[in-house]
Amino acid sequence: MKVALQFVAMGLVWGASFLFMKVALEGVAFGQVAWARLVFGALTLGIIVLATRSRLPKQPIVYLHFVVVAITYCVVPFLLFAWAEQYVSSSLASIYNAVTPITTAILATAAFRVERLNRDQVLGVLVGVIGVVVVVGPWSIAALSGSVWGQLACLGAVTCYGFSFGYIRRFISHRDIPTNSVAFLNIGLAAVIMVLLTPVVALSPITFSWPVLLSLLALGALGTGVVYIWNMNVLRAWGPTATSGVTYVTPVVGVALGILVLGEHLSWNEPVGAAIVLCGILLTQQRVRLFTRRQVELVRQAD
Repeated sequence: MKVALQFVAMGLVWGASFLFMKVALEGVAFGQVAWARLVFGALTLGIIVLATRSRLPKQPIVYLHFVVVAITYCVVPFLLFAWAEQYVSSSLASIYNAVTPITTAILATAAFRVERLNRDQVLGVLVGVIGVVVVVGPWSIAALSGSVWGQLACLGAVTCYGFSFGYIRRFISHRDIPTNSVAFLNIGLAAVIMVLLTPVVALSPITFSWPVLLSLLALGALGTGVVYIWNMNVLRAWGPTATSGVTYVTPVVGVALGILVLGEHLSWNEPVGAAIVLCGILLTQQRVRLFTRRQVELVRQAD
């Protein structure tokens, strides 16, 4: 499959993941959602690795890097998003997921120095932050309720994503490791961590139904299994900032499914804030340029 098609498919699947989480929470606890997601995803990727006979790395240091990625890319954000959807709609969670390119641009530049932001991208980050503030709506009474913690959890999750995108590009992407193996080690090690945490996160009472079970299977096998192979392919081909642009598609799918399937409603500030975030992403991704090269040169000369 071509990289561009994998990028679009990734956005569609991850957009639907917020619906799957919401439905799954009707029968299981948030920790069990993250647990099942990672275990089913690891089993799916394990089968793919065995079928394709993908080799695994031999250097111990590589596994240490993957442990870091497993925690920051899977364990923590999956728990945060699942916990958050107890208090916020799946539509709003998918909107917050769109902030990922902003956090990626900041951390890929500041923490790992794998990319360098120009003036348009810096402006895009600032615009994106303003958009997040509008989505939160600190002026509303709702912002003072429990939902604000759910929104902060979503922001924490996308910050983890931003960190992990930069970390993968800095320490893993350049290594000669098959894409299938990269995805398997990422999800597989995260699943091992979650299994070790079973007494803490996965022993709550369960109320199974077909929608809950199918949502967990789809979230794991597809949304955390196959899609991560696509994600690694795109990340290696396009880099962290461009890859995080999958969140153009994700909120559209997430909001549409939330409204059509779950009957969710959005406050006026949420789509407005999402539009502002999108403008920030366009600048960060350099899809829109406000500063021409000539203008940048003149500013530098003036400095």
